[in-house]
Amino acid sequence: MDNNENCKFAACTFFAKNHPGETCGSNGLPLTPSSITILGRSQRLLTIEHSNLCTYLDIIRGKHERIIVVAEVIGKSLSEYTSKFSYEEIINISLQVTNALMFLHKQDITHRTLSDDNIVLDSNGRVKLFNYGMYYMTDGGNEVPFPLGLPRYLSPETILNGGGPAADVWTFGIILLELCIGKLWKNIKPGPTLRRILTLVHANNTAERIAREHDCFEVYKEIPEPIRNVIEKCLKIYPSERATFDELHEDLLKINTITLDDIKKSRGLMGCKLQHLYYWWQLAGGDIQAELKKNGLIKNSPPILSMPIAILLDGGTIGGKTGALFDRRIAKYSLDILKNRLSHIPPQDFYPLMHERRKDYDAIALPKIIRERDTEYQFYRLLWFQRLLHGYPYTTQYIRAEAEIDIPPLVRGDVWAALLGVVGNIEEQYEVIDKETPTPTDRQIDVDIPRCHQYCWLLCGAAGHKTLKRLLKAWLLTNPQYVYWQGLDSLTAPFLYLNFCNEARAFACLSAFVPRFLHKFFLKDNSAVIKEYLAKFWQMTAFHEPELATHLHDITFVPELFAIPWFLTMFSHVFPLHKIVHLWDALLVEGPSLPLFMGVGILRQLRETLLESGFNECILLFSDLPEIDIGECVKESIEMFRSSPKSISFRRYTNEPELKDPMDIVEVPLDVLLSETCARISLSDFFSLTCQDKCCVIDIRSNLLYEKSCIEGSINIPYSGVHLGQHELKALGVQPHKLLTEAIRQKKIIVIASAEDETAQLFSDYLVKCGAPRVCVLHGGVAALHSHVPSLFTVPKKTAHK
Repeated sequence: MDNNENCKFAACTFFAKNHPGETCGSNGLPLTPSSITILGRSQRLLTIEHSNLCTYLDIIRGKHERIIVVAEVIGKSLSEYTSKFSYEEIINISLQVTNALMFLHKQDITHRTLSDDNIVLDSNGRVKLFNYGMYYMTDGGNEVPFPLGLPRYLSPETILNGGGPAADVWTFGIILLELCIGKLWKNIKPGPTLRRILTLVHANNTAERIAREHDCFEVYKEIPEPIRNVIEKCLKIYPSERATFDELHEDLLKINTITLDDIKKSRGLMGCKLQHLYYWWQLAGGDIQAELKKNGLIKNSPPILSMPIAILLDGGTIGGKTGALFDRRIAKYSLDILKNRLSHIPPQDFYPLMHERRKDYDAIALPKIIRERDTEYQFYRLLWFQRLLHGYPYTTQYIRAEAEIDIPPLVRGDVWAALLGVVGNIEEQYEVIDKETPTPTDRQIDVDIPRCHQYCWLLCGAAGHKTLKRLLKAWLLTNPQYVYWQGLDSLTAPFLYLNFCNEARAFACLSAFVPRFLHKFFLKDNSAVIKEYLAKFWQMTAFHEPELATHLHDITFVPELFAIPWFLTMFSHVFPLHKIVHLWDALLVEGPSLPLFMGVGILRQLRETLLESGFNECILLFSDLPEIDIGECVKESIEMFRSSPKSISFRRYTNEPELKDPMDIVEVPLDVLLSETCARISLSDFFSLTCQDKCCVIDIRSNLLYEKSCIEGSINIPYSGVHLGQHELKALGVQPHKLLTEAIRQKKIIVIASAEDETAQLFSDYLVKCGAPRVCVLHGGVAALHSHVPSLFTVPKKTAHK
């Protein structure tokens, strides 16, 4: 590419190893495909950032075990330079290479595929290593059908199937020698090259021996002695005798004469984070595979040509497609498509300031799933969230306000951690937890994990299983009051999915999430907690969907039959991860009562089918839940939650601050709660609704009591005169029917006030069966309200309805 500034990343591709036939592992399950194993291991590489390493941007699993690796790229590789470098330049290049390898070795990552074509150099003398994770992601080459590394750069012990980090030192020495005397073993086939390397074991001075073999001994002698010393320290036959990269780096520092100029950071689009550029480029229409096909790195061939000639009884094959060597070519990608898409954006928009009014976008009115694919919208949202996250935890309130609108997928893990209040040295706290010692729950965990979100390539591999088990063990160890319930693995999965390479943050998020949303759910005896939650869910259903609640009650299809997995796992056992993240986005913003309304939202989407179904049909329906529009479900749930008085969803088993004002308290014994269809409203909420004219009060006391004193504006329908068997509002009389119908049309909340809770519940149950929505009972009745807010009471006029 001529314009290297315009090419920020490149891709290469290879095939993973195929498992023969239908081979199963020791657990009886099919072996995990090698491509999934590579995908899981490679996630760690995405987190590595170093000035002399090209940043990994994406690892893609394609068809037929294909793996595509996308990474940063700069300038040209050393193999592309035709002119010889000066010794000063060679020292500078070597210094930066040792700096990179020194870092990798401290991370316990061995390169093993180092060569002149994956050392890239730009016009400013900056050096970076490209594709340095091949050996690591393929588990030392075990997951690919081809050998790793170029023969001329392999150390003797590597050729003999051995070696470790010291093999990189040998390879570095060979590259340094090549930079000084020219290409080695050029035009020689791999086999003879490997034999010549092995014959070096008899040499006293390996570097000299190689130079003599290439008729370059005189040239070698002309190399400055400090450089020769470095080369010879690398090319020791015994790995234990070779210098380390720390030592080599120190030696090179002493002889380096070049100081790289500080490069002024690009401004505007080119100054944005590389991960953001890649993300926006894809949204703008960038296609990784298209450029690979254009460069001949992906070739389509008729399937019949890859079919085997024969399939053996053990699952092995004869003939057909054979494995190929790793194609070392790369495809570079131009950013023109992204530049054109965002060309109209003014420079100041790249640097949003918090004190400025946030820009409004046309796309904000679109569904969330569409907004997540809009390049310009995601551009503004990412820059804004980047600024807010930089100021966390001091910007928590701003993050919450923005998360209420939506969360950009690229920073969802960071935002969730902020919404859950994750702060402090979480890595250190997580590290001290014993996650290896066997425990009694290990066996159950081992059984559950292989079934947890196995459609997700990240979670279904060995790396995902191992990390998920560590998270579960750590959580159980730090919460001894709890036990392992099936579903805890599903609950943990979303945090692992978003923080796959940040185990400590995944654990911190889980540890903050459970007390807030699932307080006491994982007790050994959680029956009281579950019963209360299901009772409140049933009341919310009756409040918003009375007809549906009545039908389900009539066919005895109770929440215990279908809703326990919903709430025990916050729906993560029910929906795939791409739906869960949208659902939990709202959950983390709105608070722990929202799941009750989300359950109603799901029932609402299935409403027509459920109303036409009997008990058996409902069981079958929920055993394989139909497609749910999660965007619509979340939207309706939030609307129901915000329009409902807070007190009707009050639960005792929460971690919320204890209520101290008597007017806010709605505490009902569990046995009473389980018998009540309609929720109770607190005196405080009732007072608020009355002042805003958002409720219709039905006083069911006798005419005599009502005429002495009543709630201003209330309707008197004496309970003694109601025929409970007639489930029609018309049966209440012409005037009450008219007033109630008008209140329902105006979407007012119907509050039943009585002298006795039992009669209030019976009458509210009657209204629900009549199909009246948003019915609740005044907690404590008329007497409690009169003692706290006597100003709401008046003496009815003679003309008032009785």
